[in-house]
Parts: sequence; structure tokens; C-alpha cells
Amino acid sequence: MATLMNKPLELLSKALDKRVLIKLKGGRELRGRLRGFDQHMNLVLEEAEEVRMGGEGQEVLKVGTIIVRGDNVIIISPPRVHIPRSTE
Repeated sequence: MATLMNKPLELLSKALDKRVLIKLKGGRELRGRLRGFDQHMNLVLEEAEEVRMGGEGQEVLKVGTIIVRGDNVIIISPPRVHIPRSTE
């Protein structure tokens, strides 16, 4: 059972130093380079940007280095990585 709980953290560790898209409660979206995380899904993003959809298309606001509290995270979209299928 412990290995199932570690799978999301293993996937996130493969996304370290890569760009990710984060969807937050309230409809906010962030993207940036994932520099760190913990077991609560608190995230450290560098070169972070808030992406807003407006009437004139997509607006991007640069916010720099930020810490995102895990309670606010709905989705973390890491870059595509190969995940081997379990043989169980």
C-alpha cells in the first residue's frame, strides 16, 4: 500500500527542474519550473507565470519564484514522462 501512495511523489520527482502547469482552486492557473515539493504537495515554482484567459485571448503575468500551498492545488500537469507498467 505504501508504494501506491508514493507514486504521485515519484512522478513529481521526475518533473523536478521541468516546466509544469498547475491548476488551483478558484480557477487560477500557474506554470513554471518545478524546483521542489513536499508530501503535502506544497510546490516551489521558479520563473512562474499566472495564465489568465480573457476576452482578447490569453494573458500572462510573470510572478517569479513562488511557493504554492498544496491545499490550493487541483491539478499538477508534469511534462510527459515514460511510466513503466506494473507487472503486478
